[in-house]
Amino acid sequence: MRSPRWLLLASKECRELSASRAYWLLLLMIGPLVGHSFIMAVDLYAEASGIGGGPAALSQGLTPLDGILVPTFGAYDLAVTLLFPFVAIRLIAAEKESGAMKLLLQFPSRLATSVAMKALVLLLGWLVAWIPGLVAVALWKSYGGHLYAPETLNLLFGHLLRVALSASVAVAAASVAESAASAAIATLGFTVGTWALDFIGAGRGGWAQELAAYTPTAALRVFEQGLLRLSTMIVIAALSIGGFALAIVWLHTGRSWLYRLIATSVVVITLAAAVTAGAALRPNWDLSENRRNSFPQADEAALKQIKEPLRVTVYLSAEDPRLTDLERSILSKLQRILPRVEVDYAASSRTGLFEGAEEHYGEVWYEMGGRRVMSRSTTEPIVLEQLYELAGVKQPDRPELMEESDFPGYPLPARPKGAPWIFYMIFPVATILAFWLIRK
Repeated sequence: MRSPRWLLLASKECRELSASRAYWLLLLMIGPLVGHSFIMAVDLYAEASGIGGGPAALSQGLTPLDGILVPTFGAYDLAVTLLFPFVAIRLIAAEKESGAMKLLLQFPSRLATSVAMKALVLLLGWLVAWIPGLVAVALWKSYGGHLYAPETLNLLFGHLLRVALSASVAVAAASVAESAASAAIATLGFTVGTWALDFIGAGRGGWAQELAAYTPTAALRVFEQGLLRLSTMIVIAALSIGGFALAIVWLHTGRSWLYRLIATSVVVITLAAAVTAGAALRPNWDLSENRRNSFPQADEAALKQIKEPLRVTVYLSAEDPRLTDLERSILSKLQRILPRVEVDYAASSRTGLFEGAEEHYGEVWYEMGGRRVMSRSTTEPIVLEQLYELAGVKQPDRPELMEESDFPGYPLPARPKGAPWIFYMIFPVATILAFWLIRK
């Protein structure tokens, strides 16, 4: 980093990014997009908080994470999916089409260094695009809104990993493809493919669901729930590094096709090994203020005494609301505590309309150490009681088990004052002015 070559490369990449009209269009659009999401979120939050004079509806369910941060930064998920890849593609495609890449290969620094600087500049450029989101957070605080630092920083970290993955896919596609248009189609194909995998995984379970847990949308959903999962971090980071590694392989025009194919195979095999090892990691932390991803502490202490693997067979279809309740309130929490939880989705259709007559539909079987117990309930105390009996573990005292959550909720009947002016007028005008000054 102390070498002047780094500074030269950084300066070059910054100039490339500042000269990109795609990047300035992204900045121009991101302000109103984030602003609209923030204004709508604040209005809905105020209505749920009883701004019309009535009491707040279910105040324990009013959390800034769900009500403000997730919808506001959801605009960035849309932008990083549909807009940001074009910015990343341009940094590569423009140099390939103009012949500048051949000159860059003659630069004293290694090609890996150049690609790393492109990744760093793309990250810095995205941090600039975060300005509207950070302004929205500041406005929420100025209205008197509450923020819990761990879950807020966790969400931002999730979005940072999300943009790193998007940039790596776009850069890899631009390095392999002959033109920017082909790279854009390949990137869009990757995005649609992950959406399809999400859909298939939700309906079929098994290996498809395990694989779908690491798609960009599903991975970001983990952070939006206030959960920091080591396996998700490692897998997304490995995929991001793998994309940039493929770019290094294919950008070197002096290498033969055979060399590129062999190097690509090495990268893919290494990436597969890293992803497999990362997916097996179990440490995770519940950073949500209301402990939505955790059982009560007394139950967690009791469940940690169970050392045997648990197998769960679920006879519920993918679109049955009971399955959603079971996954959120039981299965996801058990997977955080027990050493091994294997879930088998035995229903054969998505809706369950043609399974109502089946003998086992609606049943959930829990198996441990050769012992089995069946339940039709998705209520946390009932299922936990059956698991304690199945494992031969003494359950916590009933009053402590039934203790209500101490999370108060944070209702706030406030209107988004000043937000339309900032996001619809000031930020777009400032973006246009900055573009004019830099281009001049």
